[in-house]
Amino acid sequence: MSGPDWYGEVFEVRLGPPGHGGFCVARHEGRVLFVRHGLPGELVRALVTEDRGGSFCRADAIDILDPSPDRIDATCPVSGPGGAGCCDFTFATPEAQRALKHQVVADQLRRLADWEPEFTVEPIPVPFGLPTGAAAQQDSRTGLIAPPGSPGRAGRVTTNLSAALLANPAESGSRAAAVHPAGGVAPGRIGGVATHVASDLLARPGVVGKPDPVSAELPGAGWSADAYAGGWRSRVRLVVDAYGRAGVHRYRSTEVMADLRCPQPMAGALEGIAERRWTPGADLVVAVDGDGMRHLVELAPAEDRHGGASERRERGSGAAGSGRGKGDRRSTAARRAAAHSARTERVVDGTGRAVQYVSGRRWELSATGFWQPHYGAAQCYSDVVAEWADAAPGALVWDLYCGVGVFAARLADQVGQTGAVHGVEFARTAVAEGRAALRDLPWLDLTAERVERWIVEQPEAAPDVVVLDPPRAGAGKDVINALSERSPRRIVHIGCDPASFARDVGLYKAAGYHPVALRVFDAFPGTHHVECVAAFER
Repeated sequence: MSGPDWYGEVFEVRLGPPGHGGFCVARHEGRVLFVRHGLPGELVRALVTEDRGGSFCRADAIDILDPSPDRIDATCPVSGPGGAGCCDFTFATPEAQRALKHQVVADQLRRLADWEPEFTVEPIPVPFGLPTGAAAQQDSRTGLIAPPGSPGRAGRVTTNLSAALLANPAESGSRAAAVHPAGGVAPGRIGGVATHVASDLLARPGVVGKPDPVSAELPGAGWSADAYAGGWRSRVRLVVDAYGRAGVHRYRSTEVMADLRCPQPMAGALEGIAERRWTPGADLVVAVDGDGMRHLVELAPAEDRHGGASERRERGSGAAGSGRGKGDRRSTAARRAAAHSARTERVVDGTGRAVQYVSGRRWELSATGFWQPHYGAAQCYSDVVAEWADAAPGALVWDLYCGVGVFAARLADQVGQTGAVHGVEFARTAVAEGRAALRDLPWLDLTAERVERWIVEQPEAAPDVVVLDPPRAGAGKDVINALSERSPRRIVHIGCDPASFARDVGLYKAAGYHPVALRVFDAFPGTHHVECVAAFER
């Protein structure tokens, strides 16, 4: 049933609760509007930006007539009405952002899993002083930090650390300092992220760096509300328009906005990129690793079935799609598939090999490979998984969708040499990198295979604990049913999408497992995204 075509119309509406996707729900003349850039309870003028007919359409709040007390000045100048989709809620206080995410997660769990748990949305707990400050540089001869603009720049992006902070991942709350023999501060690691500690604070004004007076006293804490101003993202992917300018896509559009002012990236991560011209149609991957090194890789334009790279470059500076804001679903799907296909890489800065640390262990992986975007997330999730898995010495444990084996390493420490850990990951490159990092753990085996296929091929031995960190679509019925047939004592499941996570929770419950623990992390400040972790038992 098609409704009226409201594309381009402006309506005055009162916003209701948040919906999954970074918008608030409003109603007008019997239809639903998904309105971005507003907060619950606000009276706004909403411009309809997309109308496919049917019961709902999409809109932007272009005028705030009755603002919420939770509204603040937006910290992202790129993502307002008509802008990019990078930030959804940077115009709300940190407390309000977490409250919005709580409502969304709770609603998804209630509707899709018939579960109404008590929980809070937590900031990622990282030690005060993790890298969020200004770009600095390391002198390659001494290993010491030189101020921004000094000669001999080595592409390092450093930190917001004082000389009083120490680098020992096993003692994330410690405040001692390691002194370099040459008189500077030695390279080290804090909270699992290796850094080059500077004697002076290098944080740019207005970005993360000030300890909050309460959490600064707590070991492993120190997150300030200032973190919501930005500087938390260590991985960034940019697109290049037809003129060779780097930028981001306009929301639900193929149009490239050559504007890199989004506050999410770590300070210095995007330095110099806007001033250069790149290959039209290419993508740029920026990774700031655990040693503070920036890696910048250009991915060659992707070929697709809609005319190849040349046509993709043409579209790169075009509008959203054909008519009335409706877009083109088929071409969008084709572009996404092409973007994730094998592409020629050109390393522009750094080595292209990112070094990362979790719990004292070192990984080296391709800068274009997957790593948690928030610089504190890998350590945080690893700690939760290790605590909840509580695998006994000698136990059999599975780590599914294991990536490079961050969780598998912690599980291997728990089960010891008399136990066994099997990690499964479809990406062969990640498996190879994980094997290289974990070769000192012969009782840990990583396999490149599809998870659903691997499970059914296993002998009848039942794992004691299973950890899953599936992609955004979730694990799904086939995987969860196959796991339930093995009847592990405990399952720890991580989900980055509230809807797919809630659907998986419902599948576990239907298979006889009940949730015994839940934590929800605000791992993507300023956006609508969250990370959910739950434990299940029979």
